[in-house]
Amino acid sequence: MPHRATEETQRQALAERVGAAFSERDSASRLLGIELDEIRPGFARLSMTVTGDMLNGVGICHGGLTYTLADTAFAYACNSYNRVAVALSCTVTYPAAGRQGDRLIAECREIHRKGRNGTYDCTVTTQSGEVIALFRGQCRILEGHIVEGNP
Repeated sequence: MPHRATEETQRQALAERVGAAFSERDSASRLLGIELDEIRPGFARLSMTVTGDMLNGVGICHGGLTYTLADTAFAYACNSYNRVAVALSCTVTYPAAGRQGDRLIAECREIHRKGRNGTYDCTVTTQSGEVIALFRGQCRILEGHIVEGNP
């Protein structure tokens, strides 16, 4: 068992390095105040607070910004193995709306990954657990790595 624990520890450390590199490079996420709360192989949790500048014409969080939070969590999760992965297709449903002052939390989980393809589900909730968005993303895995190190 010690060998398996070592492999899991190495995969986790690599995911954390990838998350740190993404956080450093992602200017759009910094602009929106998106923060990486947790990353593991095939999983990411990110959050942001809805500000007045994020409201649409009817006074709720703009759906495009909620989508951006989910899409960013998707990017972290599917790249967490240190293989460059990009969105192939994404869908989103908005069962409720974020409001100014809400802390939105996006949790993205790998559903399936094989060969050059992956499928991920992301749920965006408020700080009280209300579901704001349901997002599914499919990625294509390309050549290359995010950080130097073992993929």
